[in-house]
Amino acid sequence: MSVVILRPAAPADSEFCFRPHKAAMGEYVAATRGWDEAVQRAYHEQAFDPGRWQIVTVDGAEAGVMIVEHGADEVYLSRIELHPGYQGQGIGAQLIRTLLDAARRRGQAVALDVFAVNTRALAFYQRHGFHEVVRRGESNRKIRMRFTCQQANE
Repeated sequence: MSVVILRPAAPADSEFCFRPHKAAMGEYVAATRGWDEAVQRAYHEQAFDPGRWQIVTVDGAEAGVMIVEHGADEVYLSRIELHPGYQGQGIGAQLIRTLLDAARRRGQAVALDVFAVNTRALAFYQRHGFHEVVRRGESNRKIRMRFTCQQANE
């Protein structure tokens, strides 16, 4: 099994952090509102906060990014994006299990949003115990999903 470690992002990681977003999410962004490189880069530059972002490393190689926001009652998985070469290898599942285990120990729910057209991610999150809470956005293009400790005990 691969060794998966999260490390804090540094200011110099900005370009690296944009690449998995484009590779992993580009087709879904394009399908929902169209991919405009300049708009996406501007959004990334505004959103990139090294203090909140983590670099996913696999056996020492940089494989993707993860952003988790911790609230009092809920953990929000803002982003988990792996370069395509690291997808389908159980890395995302390992990250999710670790996140859910930590939230379960603290008695917190975990929430996330996913594009409705991203059926692969929807199935992935459902396999890990998330359920749909609400659809929103233009044409209900985003789905809020949630995992609760009570679900895990059912």
